[in-house]
Amino acid sequence: MEVVIAPAPELARIAADAVERLLRARPTAVLGLATGSSPLAVYDELVRRHTEQGLSFAHARAFMLDEYVGLAADHPERYRNVIEKEIASRVDFAPGAVQGPDGLAQDVTGACADYERAIADAGGVDLQILGIGTDGHVAFNEPGSSLASRTRIKTLTRQTREDNARFFGGDVDQVPTHCLTQGLATIMAARHLVLLATGRGKAEAVHQLAEGPVSAMWPATVLQHHPHVTVLVDDAAASRLQLADYYRETYAAKPGWQGL
Repeated sequence: MEVVIAPAPELARIAADAVERLLRARPTAVLGLATGSSPLAVYDELVRRHTEQGLSFAHARAFMLDEYVGLAADHPERYRNVIEKEIASRVDFAPGAVQGPDGLAQDVTGACADYERAIADAGGVDLQILGIGTDGHVAFNEPGSSLASRTRIKTLTRQTREDNARFFGGDVDQVPTHCLTQGLATIMAARHLVLLATGRGKAEAVHQLAEGPVSAMWPATVLQHHPHVTVLVDDAAASRLQLADYYRETYAAKPGWQGL
């Protein structure tokens, strides 16, 4: 696990560099897209590079991490609509190239199995963008989630619903109780994981992720077992890291050719 501590704008550029490097080397790459606040600056930077530098997504595919259950197809906070607004419609993804779990499916179990199969049929995810919740969840894998879990329906914790209420006018009762989410094992199957976290509210979760014991109580800690994880954090999110000085030293001394 590589931990990079830098100002938030630089973190977005670093993450976008990794996506651009992948797409220019392999235009048919498969991306994993996250929602929430953490990746928005990354998407803005990728859109800028698409518009100004010709970075193309035309032959790429993408899979979303999760989706609320029961939100109307035209609801602005339905994650498929959020991804369409923030990235998919702003670059040149081909029609149908971006897929997400079906939160309106009648057969939820079947929809989850179909989604797992679609990811596998695409050859798996090459680079997965992630955020982290204040309680250590990744995607919607709440504390107590199986570290071997696959795409499934989950019940959101009160904490997660309160954290997300800002997207629903501050009304926690408007935040759905259930979601479909890629499981931890699904996420771990991606070849490169890039996790972004900013702000002091994420500091304890980042500390547990990078330096705590692997535990279902902090689901993101399973990432310690992945061979290629990049954790991008600002000073506030890094404030609980015991090895912060070491992370800064190692990144400063990193060979320029190495990349993430």
